[in-house]
Amino acid sequence: MRILAVDPGEKRLGIALSDPTGTIANPLTVLKHVSRPINAASIAQLAHENDTGLIIVGATYDDDGELTAQGRHAARLADAIRTQTTLPVELWDEGGSTQAARSARISMGVSRKRRSGHLDELAATVILQTFLDANS
Repeated sequence: MRILAVDPGEKRLGIALSDPTGTIANPLTVLKHVSRPINAASIAQLAHENDTGLIIVGATYDDDGELTAQGRHAARLADAIRTQTTLPVELWDEGGSTQAARSARISMGVSRKRRSGHLDELAATVILQTFLDANS
């Protein structure tokens, strides 16, 4: 089963997709933030087009395990996605995903100049891969 993951940001939403076996995460695309209902519809459409069985939305939690402000934003997006599809939508702890994406670019030898862009689709890939690894 393919799984779609979302790294929700204020300006962009990174999207990643697993392989059909649900083993390897790959970057898919970046969506520009428009509004929650439009973003949710776009995500649901991508999930449908790619024959996914589950949507994961990255959320941040504090030290007590409670959603942070950004995490509550992700939860509201997840709720909006649920109104657009019958697929299950789950929150997944995205803690450190952007830093992990940045580190991955460095370890791949990407020059500092080329690393300056957004990391949204790579962060979504990190979120998805941690989910796949935890559920394998």
